[in-house]
Amino acid sequence: VQLQASGGGLVQPGGSLMLSCAASGSIRSINDMGWYRQAPGNQRELVASISRGGSTNYAQTVKGRFTISRDNAKNTVSLQMNSLKPEDTAVYYCNAEIARATGAFYYRTYWGQGTQVTVSS
Repeated sequence: VQLQASGGGLVQPGGSLMLSCAASGSIRSINDMGWYRQAPGNQRELVASISRGGSTNYAQTVKGRFTISRDNAKNTVSLQMNSLKPEDTAVYYCNAEIARATGAFYYRTYWGQGTQVTVSS
């Protein structure tokens, strides 16, 4: 099982980016999915999360600007980021609670490889 993130890049303040993350491998079920970010010198922090049923949770700093969504049929989670600010600059990581299709049934947290988002003029 692995998570593959994509969509980072350089954008000017006020611009938009969409991050995507796809889970692949021997998957039985995916519970919560989410996005975290880590800026230099800072701890990794939750940006947004979404349950299998679609309930969402956002960090206060991104509410109203970012939107998380998922496609359960495709095992993907996306993060639409609008009105980006320089302080949004960070490496963004997707994560997901995944139960493998083989072996004992339990959820384990998997992380994607991280994608750099830089907001600068």
